[in-house]
Amino acid sequence: MSNPAVSKQRIAVVLPAYNEELTIADTVRAFHAALPETAIYVVNNNSSDRTRECAEQVLRELACPGRVVNETRQGKGSALRRAFIEIDADIYVLADADLTYPAHQARELMAPVIEGRADMAVGDRQSGGDYARENQRSFHGFGNRLVQWMVNRLFRARLVDIMSGYRVFSRDFVKTYPVLAEGFQIETDMTLHALHKRLRIVEIPVAYKDRPNGSVSKLNTLSDGTRVLFAIAQIFRYYRPLAFFSVLSLILLLSGFAAGVPVFDDWIQYRYIYHVPLAILATGLCIASVMALGIGLILDSVAHQQRLEFELRWLARSERAEVPPGREAV
Repeated sequence: MSNPAVSKQRIAVVLPAYNEELTIADTVRAFHAALPETAIYVVNNNSSDRTRECAEQVLRELACPGRVVNETRQGKGSALRRAFIEIDADIYVLADADLTYPAHQARELMAPVIEGRADMAVGDRQSGGDYARENQRSFHGFGNRLVQWMVNRLFRARLVDIMSGYRVFSRDFVKTYPVLAEGFQIETDMTLHALHKRLRIVEIPVAYKDRPNGSVSKLNTLSDGTRVLFAIAQIFRYYRPLAFFSVLSLILLLSGFAAGVPVFDDWIQYRYIYHVPLAILATGLCIASVMALGIGLILDSVAHQQRLEFELRWLARSERAEVPPGREAV
């Protein structure tokens, strides 16, 4: 039975797909069966196989609203950017096109967003233990735990699954989220954006199963893990600039003191400096330390101003959403 609250919402299922001809049709069928009233959009991300043809065929067979959206720039982030630009909806459901996420749990994820309790709902693969059992790449599990620990420490959060690809967003989230990440670090970037902007995140345990036989993961443990960690460092630098540059300033200052030890020893013993290069290096490091701290203070003021501007934009969108049709806000 369909929920009356859901029927009033325009819902879009977004399925980024890169070389998923083996699984895309079954994924579309599963989400159409679970959410027959929704439009399904397959974002063909420069696939070299029959992903596009399979998606178009199954959408025609099901007479399902939606279409195939093409994005030639490689990367899941680029695919989502194209989807968020071209697709207009009230609720956005994001899932992978590889049959790893349960379509029948989509309504559970949608509920907190539709009810106004969350701006982003995340399918938690970890709590039920499915991801640990199904995932055959142990280093991926280690990378997920490392990212989880870093993000939770950085933002004092208690999130369980930072990198889940099964998510539901409100329209306000989508239309105020700048998609700058290009690859698989997009999930981490969305989480960091929500945490920094104090948006509401709800995690809901979902089932998870590994890809079916014959379907190959596009993830590279080392390169994609490195990109995710680099993305966290970038967010740390952009959104916590005072902390980032304070740490850099301290490292430079300690390095300057270390380089200056022989210089001070010369002066104490001989009242003359023999280690002139070290004296120049120590002076330069200490000056750089002061400069790094000054940069951190300036960028912290800039970040604070940007946060104020975002809060005002978010408030303005919320006020417009609360105005009944045909009436103007006073």
